[in-house]
Amino acid sequence: MPPSPTDNAGRHETPAASDAIDWHPVSARDARDESRPGEVQVLPQLRARTRSLADATPGSAPEPRPVHSVATPFDGEPPLPSADQPQPVHPLEPADKALGPIDADLLAALECVVAQHGSDLHVTVGSPPMIRRDGGLGSIDNAPIWSAEKASRAIRSILSAPQQNIFDRDHELDFAYTLHGAGRKASRFRVNVHQQRGTPGAAFRLIPSEIQDLKSLGMPESVAEFAQLPRGLVLVAGPTGSGKSTTLAALVDLVNSTRADHIVTVEDPIEFLHAHKKSVVTQREVGADTASFASALKHVLRQDPDVILIGELRDLETIQVALTAAETGHLVFATLHTQSAAQTVDRIVDVFPPHQQNQVRAQLAQTLQGVICQALVKSATGIGRVAATEILVTTPAIANLIREGKTHQIESMMQTGRERGMHTLDQHLAELVNSGQVTRQAALEKAQNAVGLDKLIRRSDTPGQTGGFSFAADPGFVEAGFAAAGLAPAGFVPVGFAPSGFAEKPFVEPSFRQTSFREVAAGLPGANGVAPADGPTADLARSAS
Repeated sequence: MPPSPTDNAGRHETPAASDAIDWHPVSARDARDESRPGEVQVLPQLRARTRSLADATPGSAPEPRPVHSVATPFDGEPPLPSADQPQPVHPLEPADKALGPIDADLLAALECVVAQHGSDLHVTVGSPPMIRRDGGLGSIDNAPIWSAEKASRAIRSILSAPQQNIFDRDHELDFAYTLHGAGRKASRFRVNVHQQRGTPGAAFRLIPSEIQDLKSLGMPESVAEFAQLPRGLVLVAGPTGSGKSTTLAALVDLVNSTRADHIVTVEDPIEFLHAHKKSVVTQREVGADTASFASALKHVLRQDPDVILIGELRDLETIQVALTAAETGHLVFATLHTQSAAQTVDRIVDVFPPHQQNQVRAQLAQTLQGVICQALVKSATGIGRVAATEILVTTPAIANLIREGKTHQIESMMQTGRERGMHTLDQHLAELVNSGQVTRQAALEKAQNAVGLDKLIRRSDTPGQTGGFSFAADPGFVEAGFAAAGLAPAGFVPVGFAPSGFAEKPFVEPSFRQTSFREVAAGLPGANGVAPADGPTADLARSAS
């Protein structure tokens, strides 16, 4: 075994088992170094020496296990363990492993991401490793600037021989990497290794170790209904880093837990690992298990699937096979990098040449079951982010709009389709602001229509101000209520809004709730902006109170 690093006096020391890092959940608030704003602090336990535990040699007693000491993170180059030192292998991982142990500084940086609840790690020449947390980038405390030689050595330490050959040839590589550690769960990363300005770089995305359910992700109840569909196409859309893969994993896990089906996933790379539950799950990785999405999907129908997950609809051929699979009686989940439900429909149609677009619209109208668009918004507390969603459920009316190419009318159908579980992104953003989960400014940054969103947000800063508006969950319900009471014809209340008097009443639920016409009428102003003292409106207000 190679020598352990020396202490300050130059003596070699072998750490005891009690020196092992004790991993405890660390809040983002505790992890932040208040003395250096914008930087990510290396936690005290990460400053302890880390080590990799090798399996005991055959025939030896299980305890004590040999311990190899690795230098303190960012305090110099550690001596490397022998190349034949066994490495733990995840039971669901391929046996294609890296040539040697991971670089100590890269290991420490990845452990910082896990301990401090970060989402990404960026490694590039001329900069220290950078961690993204709550949407913002920060440097690691005491991490030096990495040279081209250092970055190349660190990145190549996690590559297998075939992966190194691919990177040398293509200068691009996508794969998944599992970080194992003693006394804690393995952490899985989606990795992109690339070349920039002739030097290597890498981006690591932390994949949650456990698949969360839809409710804990903040998804509306209507999303869970997509997992109960027998067939059709369900699309999850949003910009990069908006949680599409996490939502898809939750949907697949719900199917896996409730249905006796065969689920086939095609991903690049495999991110979440699904154990067999009530269903059997076959996970195929582009590059390792199949040449491409199109190649895998060409043969997937011969594998007796019930549910198919496609990591991304990248090209015409992949989209074509996805539509065919949905048409032939399979439930297909897939993702797109689009910003709204209507844009998602247009993106699929526009991929095809003009002479095929009418046929594709007809296929979409028949097979599309719904679209989930999502964005992550900074929490009002400053810690973490909140999911904002746009939900489209394909009704006969919406299917007709898709067939006729009138996708610009889809948004208005979603605004009035709450009884079917639909809403627009701006409607949900307004709910999040009104419930105090996000700030007005953070919501406006993600809005599709900033002016429209501003009108949806309740004027809580000036209570009682005449002319303010608050969000009404179902404008059709409100209008029908006024008409039934004989107060005004349907359409009297502006669609999507309630009069300002109701704005003084707090929303008790962050979810979309039904606002009765009695509540709205209780604050209905008269012609002069003041609620009348008598008449049907006043009677209704008194009965509502």
